[in-house]
Amino acid sequence: MLYSKENQESYLEPVFGSSAEDRDIPKYTLPKEPLEPRIAYRLVKDELLDEGSARQNLATFCQTYMEDEATKLMSETLEKNAIDKSEYPRTAELENRCVNIIADLWHAPKDQKFMGTSTIGSSEACMLGGMAMKFAWRKRAEKLGLDIYAQKPNLVISSGYQVCWEKFCVYWDIDMRVVPMDKDHMQLNTDQVLDYVDEYTIGVVGILGITYTGRYDDIYALNEKLEEYNSKTDYKVYIHVDAASGGFFTPFVEPDIIWDFRLKNVISINTSGHKYGLVYPGIGWVLWKDKSYLPEELIFKVSYLGGEMPTMQINFSRSASHIIGQYYNFLRYGFEGYRTIHQKTSDVAQYLANAVEQTGYFDIYNDGSHLPIVCYKLKEDANVKWTLYDLADRLQMRGWQVPAYPLPKNLENIIIQRYVCRADFGFNMAEEFIQDFQASIEELNNAHILFHDTQQSGVHGFTH
Repeated sequence: MLYSKENQESYLEPVFGSSAEDRDIPKYTLPKEPLEPRIAYRLVKDELLDEGSARQNLATFCQTYMEDEATKLMSETLEKNAIDKSEYPRTAELENRCVNIIADLWHAPKDQKFMGTSTIGSSEACMLGGMAMKFAWRKRAEKLGLDIYAQKPNLVISSGYQVCWEKFCVYWDIDMRVVPMDKDHMQLNTDQVLDYVDEYTIGVVGILGITYTGRYDDIYALNEKLEEYNSKTDYKVYIHVDAASGGFFTPFVEPDIIWDFRLKNVISINTSGHKYGLVYPGIGWVLWKDKSYLPEELIFKVSYLGGEMPTMQINFSRSASHIIGQYYNFLRYGFEGYRTIHQKTSDVAQYLANAVEQTGYFDIYNDGSHLPIVCYKLKEDANVKWTLYDLADRLQMRGWQVPAYPLPKNLENIIIQRYVCRADFGFNMAEEFIQDFQASIEELNNAHILFHDTQQSGVHGFTH
């Protein structure tokens, strides 16, 4: 390729000697002229410098690492539109394989015809699961002669719900009936759940991994309660399991927990591929035990993309790269690979919980023995002058993003702190974190001692 002298000079121009680095670039309007790719790259990259390292973000459940081969494969398939199944039939086949793999993992009955689809994340998956429950309830209620307009249909869920369920209830005009958590029931109280159920209940949501604490609702006990209820009424109530976190973790680490399609009244399940499915953010899954639980009016047939194509997502065009990344992980790791990774993550979480407890300052709410989540509160008699918010700020000075927040309604006076352990958070990083954690506590203690001593001595500042 031939370059003019002007182009050559532009190409050889140092990035930080460029005119773009010598002026304030437009931020809320388009610039007049284009920039060289390398300079535009550096400007955007530098905008992100103070966001911190995603690997040190202990607040998020979303994966922050994938193997180089997976990243390469996903970057090479960004242009494929997941919705264009007739144009990209092999991609559609990979999605179908993923649905089948997940159905097998969740023990879908062999004598029924399961249905499933990928979604952008668990939020969309929850919306689809909720919509299916509402439409199916409406059909059943109308057949039984219920006046479906006499009052709003309702959904029953614990107060540990993720905000997507609140959105669902607002968007689709559902009354959310919240079973409150308390100190003795840090998950769905199955002894109270039937108090919230009636003929207008579209379903009950069980959570396999509460966002606040990582604890599991007892889906088995919930199924028993609803089986008893359903045996005495024509207005059947079924379970959707929000397994955003646990769906890709529990089957590998705690296979003896019965929570999935093995239970009679569990009819649909969602999960996040971008959590313990080990894919970068942007992929979720929802499955129904049998096609009879997915009303046909929620499946649309689109014919203008080269062939008739069924679709059941709320969203439409999106990259297929995350579906392909999910299939790569299934192929790459297999059952034993996932089990090994998740067991290591669980071990790290329990190591962290033990180290936190040994400081003597904290009461542990979750020690990582189920989901690899560690959460705790300050002891009532901790006798410190700082809060968990102070500790979070101090840790952030060292690059660690650690949330502190109140528990849900009825427990909002309890402030907790939480670590989410992911596959890329190994023992070496955990040891570094604990060193920073202990140093941060020591600094906070010393800061208050120093402040007290300064006040006692009457020294309040410097004078000139």
